[in-house]
Amino acid sequence: MATKTTIGWLAALAVTGTLAAGCGADGDTGTAAPAPAATTSAARPAEPPPSPSVPPAASPSRSAPESPVKRPAKRPAKPDRLRHGDKGPEVVALQKRLTELGYWNGKADGRFGSSTQQAVYALQKTAGLNRDGVAGPRTRKAVERGVRPKARSTKGHVVEISLKRQLLMIVDDGRITRIFNTSTGSNDNYEHDGETYLADTPPGRFRVSRQIDGWRDAPLGLLWRPKYFNGGIAVHGAHNVPPYPASHGCARLSIAAMNWIWANDAMPVKTRVWVY
Repeated sequence: MATKTTIGWLAALAVTGTLAAGCGADGDTGTAAPAPAATTSAARPAEPPPSPSVPPAASPSRSAPESPVKRPAKRPAKPDRLRHGDKGPEVVALQKRLTELGYWNGKADGRFGSSTQQAVYALQKTAGLNRDGVAGPRTRKAVERGVRPKARSTKGHVVEISLKRQLLMIVDDGRITRIFNTSTGSNDNYEHDGETYLADTPPGRFRVSRQIDGWRDAPLGLLWRPKYFNGGIAVHGAHNVPPYPASHGCARLSIAAMNWIWANDAMPVKTRVWVY
């Protein structure tokens, strides 16, 4: 299997606007709305002069009073729900608290974007809440309580992947330092080259054996900066990381999260990986 360069992939993406189907290869496309048609004075017929038999229009003083203009209600200072697309100081406070608890969500910039949504997913999984990515009352109470998962390893640098909770955690000497939303094998059957396989992520204790710094055009889809730990199974970046098992067996992370792992050397070759 040949590996395409990042430049080649980006060029293809610019032409098609989509990614190939497969593990970690779901992208979004956008279409600009058409501009409204222009109205010219030539296209508008002239109004006829008023007929003498028609009484003149009522003066402003005799006109019926206009109904007051309804203004949109102001958003409360502390909304009950924060969701993707929201902005403001409440979002900053949420982002900072998530970071304090170890849920990686990038920079606290006051914008509830994809990274914050991924962190909310991870916290909801830990707290046993509905995984909708919205910081509603129950989720925010869990944030205030400081809900965190527990590590299984006690010594050294270990990447732990919880299949039950769909979490990937970076652990140092038994202390969890970073928590990510992940999506592992769907446990559904799929076909490839005429054979049927099970999309599972086998539990066990492994080590990172190799890595690719860029896009890998694998038989089942594109993988961003994969770090292989069990044959062809890797932790890799993907455009689509839902809060449930959906991959062919790999552990998906968001593109931004995978970039952070590489930039901080959080998962070098020979790193222990525990899957349970």
